[in-house]
Amino acid sequence: MARLQAEAISTNKQKLFERLKSYLTAGKGSIPYRQAADELDITEGAVRVAVHRMRNRYRELLRDEIAQTVTSDDQIDEEIRDLFTALGS
Repeated sequence: MARLQAEAISTNKQKLFERLKSYLTAGKGSIPYRQAADELDITEGAVRVAVHRMRNRYRELLRDEIAQTVTSDDQIDEEIRDLFTALGS
C-alpha cells in the first residue's frame, strides 16, 4: 500500500488515491462509486476506471513484494492464497 501511495504522490494523484484506497480491499459493489465521483468532481465511470487501475497496480505490487520472499515464481500464487486465507478474505 505504501508503494502505491508513493506512486500516487509522485504523479500528483494523492487526492485520488486517498479517496479511492478503500476500494482496493472492498468487495465489488460494496461501496458506491457515485459518492466518490461527486467528491472528486469526476464521472462515476472515471471512478470505476481509476479503481480498476489501482486494483491492478496494487496486485502487481503485492506480487512483487511476495516474489522477494520466495525462492521460485511458482510459490507466489501459493503465498498469495495463504495470505488471503490468513486475512480471512
